[in-house]
Amino acid sequence: MELETKLEILSAAAKFDVSCSSSGSNRKNTPNGLGNGHKAGICHSWSEDGRCISLLKILFANQCIYNCTYCVNRCSNDTPRAAFTPHEVANLTINFYRRNYIEGLFLSSGVIKSPDYTMELLIKTVKLLREEHSFNGYIHLKAIPGADTRLIHEAGLYVDRMSVNIELPSSQGLKLLAPDKNKEAIIKPMGFINKAIATVNEENRIYRKKQSFVPAGQSTQLIVGATPDHDYNIIKLSENLYKHFRLKRVYYSAYVPVVEHPSLPAIGSPPLLREHRLYQADWLMRFYSFHANELLDDRSPNFDLELDPKSCWSIRNMHLFPLEINKADYQMLIRVPGIGVKSAQIIVSTRKLCSIGFDDLKKIGVVLKRARHFITCKGKFYGSSFNETYLRDQLMSENVGGSKKVCSGQISIFSYFGAGLNQLQFNIPKKETTYE
Repeated sequence: MELETKLEILSAAAKFDVSCSSSGSNRKNTPNGLGNGHKAGICHSWSEDGRCISLLKILFANQCIYNCTYCVNRCSNDTPRAAFTPHEVANLTINFYRRNYIEGLFLSSGVIKSPDYTMELLIKTVKLLREEHSFNGYIHLKAIPGADTRLIHEAGLYVDRMSVNIELPSSQGLKLLAPDKNKEAIIKPMGFINKAIATVNEENRIYRKKQSFVPAGQSTQLIVGATPDHDYNIIKLSENLYKHFRLKRVYYSAYVPVVEHPSLPAIGSPPLLREHRLYQADWLMRFYSFHANELLDDRSPNFDLELDPKSCWSIRNMHLFPLEINKADYQMLIRVPGIGVKSAQIIVSTRKLCSIGFDDLKKIGVVLKRARHFITCKGKFYGSSFNETYLRDQLMSENVGGSKKVCSGQISIFSYFGAGLNQLQFNIPKKETTYE
């Protein structure tokens, strides 16, 4: 099989893995131009410092010994099959890198013969890149559940990030749709990687010679909508993964109906809005100190598709509001709809110098059309009503459309520094500081 055909098949097969979002382009070169955008396998991911990097996203092979009902690569599916050799993947990566198409590699695989055999092929590939080609770019490698931990460890020495996909959020879901897999075989490598990262970090603090083991951490993916699992079960699982395995990210992938089967839900399109709500909840748990049981519970196990999780929580807890913006602590400020982490930090640092008025909040970056229902400024309430039904209607209507920032009148300190205000050191006496 031609290498280009393999690339087309195996990059298409990798698009269902959302650990890094896929883009792709089919833009061709023009006369006297330079380079082109190959439609196969180029995707974007983000490094820890926020840089966007392009990755060659492919499967090593789409052959698989498992027959997971939801998977396009399951062994019983009639689809074109292909497999690279380690040298082919290494040469593709180096050639794409030298053409400036990519900055790294995202490599996964179906399970060929056995988890250990597949893992050995993946290790051979990354060793070729690191040792023979001296490739120092980013490599994200999928660990194969069920592989020996010795192989997981060896792979971790060569790659930047590893991930073990859980795929289905419950043991019942695995039993129904992926009977060849089991929860223990998935969790075991995640626990091993977590301990190995912690051990290496500890040793690096003691010894002069530094080691590297999965320095960018580990992640996983959950499929949403293929099983009857509620959102509450999914975010509780994510919360435990962050807590016990210190995952960098849990990715949520809306189930794509690629095949009809009695065990699969009959849906016309992927549940993308549900996926979006789960990402919003995941963000609230990681950066806003929310717990899963605050966002959902057994009585309300699924997210409201018409309103974001933070607004829903606020409406359910109206007894905590309104908050006085000049007195509320940071942990409560970030729970107000329309106030983000940066805005809350600026509010806390600014009010040490002077009290904050309602107009100042807009300049800080607070979304007032949402926040005004839950706050007071200098004792004054700027919302219309504290009725839950009314608030829900208001927040839903305010989600439609955007806002335009208009700067008029006298320029103030907020106009100059905006979101960077909290980073400044002030030596101005309080009585001399004015904002209007």
